[in-house]
Amino acid sequence: MEALNVQNVVKVFNSPSTGEHIALQGIDLTIQKGELFFLLGASGCGKTTLLRCIAGLEHPTSGKIFFGDRDVTGLAPHLREAAMVFQSYALWPHMSVAQNVAFGLEERGVKKEEIKQRVAEALAGVRLNNLDDRAIDQLSGGQQQRVALARALVVRPRCLLLDEPLSNLDAQLRIEMRREIRRIVKANGLTAIYVTHDQEEALAMADRMAVLHKGRLAQVGTPEEIYRRPTSAHVAKFIGETNLIEATVVSETGNSYKVSTAAGEFTGHIGQTDWKPATGEQVLLSIRPEAWEVVTSATANTTSGKVLEKTYLGQRQQVEVSSPLGHLQVVMLNPKKPLVIGDSLTLTATHEDVILVPKE
Repeated sequence: MEALNVQNVVKVFNSPSTGEHIALQGIDLTIQKGELFFLLGASGCGKTTLLRCIAGLEHPTSGKIFFGDRDVTGLAPHLREAAMVFQSYALWPHMSVAQNVAFGLEERGVKKEEIKQRVAEALAGVRLNNLDDRAIDQLSGGQQQRVALARALVVRPRCLLLDEPLSNLDAQLRIEMRREIRRIVKANGLTAIYVTHDQEEALAMADRMAVLHKGRLAQVGTPEEIYRRPTSAHVAKFIGETNLIEATVVSETGNSYKVSTAAGEFTGHIGQTDWKPATGEQVLLSIRPEAWEVVTSATANTTSGKVLEKTYLGQRQQVEVSSPLGHLQVVMLNPKKPLVIGDSLTLTATHEDVILVPKE
């Protein structure tokens, strides 16, 4: 399989009713060979448009797209050797499982014996090898999803493209299919690009991901990098939950910053390495709910408050705390004793868990 390179891609849509809309604003992105890469963002951010440009279903207004060293910008979809799995699965209801999987090979003029062998291999790869004669309407949602994957894999694509493939499944099946899709991608050594708005799905599956916002790349990195070191308030809010706290920069020592807050001085780090906030600059602190620790006395990076609301979630308890920093969301793992509304808490966060982001 091949690496994929998107170079300064712009996509502009023109409509008589709404006028000009710039869906992609100069996207530069490299996806490595064998990588499971996620495009993540809210509705309208440009993620599906970018995927369709890569697939050849949309043509960029400007910019280029490469599969390896091959410029595919002007190529028709079937010449790119990329396979796409759609949100709706797009299976033929009048065909059997095997016939659906074989369809792409028949269109390519592959010989019957080879088709039979490759269909069997593809169905075995998605663990459906005993259902080849089954009708599509006799399958569960998860099985239909696997047929769509087998149909994409049987043509031996250079790149696998997935457009919100799990959005029609129930919660438990989504979790099972996450593992299955990642297994299939890695077992076949595929370069795969996966579009979703589901942050948990991306964090659980991706090698790397890109968060898009208003047609631009807001941040690119591994799930851990983006979750633990967001570079903007938008990314911090979009990937999981966070507490955004107003602060003023007091001093800097390397990558460590002291800031003044309504609860006193905090020390934290910047997530955006090319951004250097100046002394006196207004910033925001991003502190994840699970980063707060309950302590018995004030230390560094400390605030206090009272429990306003609580939610029991089995292995963890989520509470809302009224504090000088505002209303804070706090997640406590395996709390030693149940909290009661009105309880007083003292909370602290380590320097590594306090991330400075620009104030938007």
